[in-house]
Amino acid sequence: MDPDSVDSVDRVPHGSSDEPDVLDLSANINPRTPAGTRAVYGAAFEDARSYPNDGYPAYRDAAAGYVGCDPEAVVPTAGGLSAIRLAIGVTVAPGDRALVPYPSFGEYAREIELAGGRPEFVPYEELLERDPAGYAMAIVCTPNNPTGECPPPGDLRAFADRCAAAGTTLLADEAFLGFTDRESLAGREGVVVARSLTKLFGLPGLRAGFAVAEGNALDRLQRARPAWSLGGPAAAVGAHAMRDGGFVAETRRRLARERANLRAGLRDRGFDVTPSEAPFLLCDVGEPPAELLAALRRNGVVLRDATTFRGLDRHVRIAVRDREATDRLLSVLDEVR
Repeated sequence: MDPDSVDSVDRVPHGSSDEPDVLDLSANINPRTPAGTRAVYGAAFEDARSYPNDGYPAYRDAAAGYVGCDPEAVVPTAGGLSAIRLAIGVTVAPGDRALVPYPSFGEYAREIELAGGRPEFVPYEELLERDPAGYAMAIVCTPNNPTGECPPPGDLRAFADRCAAAGTTLLADEAFLGFTDRESLAGREGVVVARSLTKLFGLPGLRAGFAVAEGNALDRLQRARPAWSLGGPAAAVGAHAMRDGGFVAETRRRLARERANLRAGLRDRGFDVTPSEAPFLLCDVGEPPAELLAALRRNGVVLRDATTFRGLDRHVRIAVRDREATDRLLSVLDEVR
């Protein structure tokens, strides 16, 4: 982090509401957790009474099986955002340029600016066509947040190869990739993968994630990683969750079904909805959404104001939950429009 840059960098808005009596569709969290998670968390209380094993062998082994890499390539972090910060921190120096997609997760540009770097914004659908030479880093988000779209796998791999040839680190944010059956970029030369467990496994407060890298990038991540970078209970629960392949498969099937149902309901009401492989839908409501969002909140439903994403001015992002949540949202939309 560059001390001279901190004062000029603002915080980034996010979804999520802590209001107990609303239907919160602003944060993209699985409404279910793997069987046995509560028991594992409770049993891990004793782990919290001492420092965790800084090698995290069980967690790294589970993560390696989850994404398909060597356990030694896994760098445990307190959530996907910590992996992103670590990757940018060991790569981007003051004055360096980085390719950043938009609309996409706002923390990329913030972390680059905190490092003293200069984000160069590129429409996400054009990013893979850019020449990465001369950039310290390029960032891809698959599926992209907030659009939910994934690039063609061949195009993504070809871009990763061009980044490696140019000496440009490719940071692949795969926070939502577990909701799809697409292959991770973990293990490719020159790529740092950032993964989050909190969304797929319904545990946003757990703060568990990891990075995956090879070669010099891995060595730098390991050197810079804080000691005890993941709490003992988070490591225990994370390892348990990542080993539950049945839960992941069931989640993907349910998500595909419920996402299609929600998209159909929104389109029946005249909204333009972006195709998505993620647990959310980007919806063009035809005008700045402030009044609609306020009306929905008055009726107990909270959506994500997507105009806080660069390049969007009349969009909302809607989390895909279950049939009951979809029915309630559509009912309230019918009331307030």
